[in-house]
Formats: sequence, C-alpha cells, structure tokens
Amino acid sequence: MHVSIITVGGTIDKVYFDAKSRYEVGPPNVARILGELTLSISYTVNPLLRKDSLDLTDADRRFIYDTVQADPAPRILITHGTDTMITTARRLAAVPAKTIVLTGAMEPALFKTSDAVFNIGCALAAVQILPAGVYIAMNGAIFAADRVVKNLEQNRFEESEATG
Repeated sequence: MHVSIITVGGTIDKVYFDAKSRYEVGPPNVARILGELTLSISYTVNPLLRKDSLDLTDADRRFIYDTVQADPAPRILITHGTDTMITTARRLAAVPAKTIVLTGAMEPALFKTSDAVFNIGCALAAVQILPAGVYIAMNGAIFAADRVVKNLEQNRFEESEATG
C-alpha cells in the first residue's frame, strides 16, 4: 500500500525561537517521525505549504484541493494546523474516489509533550482502512469532516451533528 502525505504547515511543524511567541513553520516533521520507524507501507511526503492554518487563504485551499485531485494515490494524509483544519477538510469533500485524512497537533512535534506522533499514527492507520471520503484524525478519534468541531475550551476535536 502507498500513502501520499501532503504537508501544509500548522503547529505540528512550528519551530519556536523563544517562549512560544516568535516562531516559523519549519520543514515537515512527519518525514522525520515516519523515517525513524520500520513501516510496512510506502509513502511519499509532498511539502506543499509552510503556513500557520490561520494564514491559509481561499487560494491556498484551492491549491491544496488541486494537488489532492491531481495526486495519483487513492490514499492521502494531510498534516495541517488545527485552527482551520475543518474548513480545509470540508473543501476537500468534493474530491471523488479518495480516502483523505487530515491530522495535526496541539503542540509542535518537536515538543516532548506533543500529540503529533500519536495523531500521525492514528491518521496513517485510518487512511489505510477507511472508505473514500474526508476525515480528521485527532485526539484518538476519527471524525467525518462534516461531523466534527474543535472545542476551544477543551482543546480537542469532538463529534458534532452533520452539517449540510
């Protein structure tokens, strides 16, 4: 099985230069994380963007959509910032016949307490077994893109009623 991994930035790839105020979105940490493992699947990493998700524009989302649409792989994992991950996931719903799973982290992957490794593992498993559609893998759960919200108070993703 082959998985195409597309990275667009977000907290998962942030590199801080002081006490969590001055940062840049660095290279994709998913490549480093998966490179340290002995996996039974093949994957490629396409570093598409290096942006905080709050800075993503409609043009960026169109670029992500076009890249996913053109990718020959039927299974796509996208690392993305959590603030607008749901917006991008819902934009990707129009891509036919692919399993697309978005994931990210509440803390940078370089932090010892980061949830990045866990979320990437969940997303990698999910993208291999789920049917075609768009999903979010966060906080130990898999959510359909049209049935998820980010609970800012609890700092986690939760299931919601379907949006139309």
